[in-house]
Amino acid sequence: MNNTNGAGSMTKAELVEEVSRVSDLTKKHSEVIVDTVFRSIIEALHRGEKIELRGFGSFRLRKREPRKGRNPKTGDKVDVPPKKVPYFKPGKELKELINREEESAEPLPSEEQGPAIL
Repeated sequence: MNNTNGAGSMTKAELVEEVSRVSDLTKKHSEVIVDTVFRSIIEALHRGEKIELRGFGSFRLRKREPRKGRNPKTGDKVDVPPKKVPYFKPGKELKELINREEESAEPLPSEEQGPAIL
């Protein structure tokens, strides 16, 4: 992966490339897998379901109440309707992996045993 120093961001294309690399699948097959995972998460959220990926985290919807906002150009007050927003809560294991010391870092699970299955 290109972003080992924490700078920048990983694109979907880079994620597809990484899936292809670690799984020995074609990029096309890897893209289908990545798209399916994303689509499945979106559809579950749309149905109001919570998605739990053990060791990674969970996705759910939060409801935002209606409120009074302000138009930044005119300063006029506007009504902001209620809405649902996706929320990701990282799991304990993910937090620990991200915050571990670099000097004493052990290989990530995918680095020591091949691709991890979520």
